[in-house]
Amino acid sequence: MGALFETLMLVCFGLSWPINMMKAYRARTAKGTSLPFLLLIITGYIGGIAAKIISGNINYVLIVYLINLAIVLLNLGVYFRNVAIDKRSEGKISLTPVRA
Repeated sequence: MGALFETLMLVCFGLSWPINMMKAYRARTAKGTSLPFLLLIITGYIGGIAAKIISGNINYVLIVYLINLAIVLLNLGVYFRNVAIDKRSEGKISLTPVRA
């Protein structure tokens, strides 16, 4: 029964990550995204995976952990893409007012 509730929790968290990733992808900016937060989430999922393996309690929940980890890693990729976009756009911004 505990594995069922653990899976429910992971599925609820897991459904939010693709939504977050698409929002960040469309925004094309890393502003408002926290790298430490993403790294903390990744560390948490790795800890959950390690706990399953170390305890020998390998079941279907492990697959949900792995799927969530993969999605958050994709979010991390989008973050670094957006950082690169931010850096490129900072170089193109002119502080000189445009006169018509």
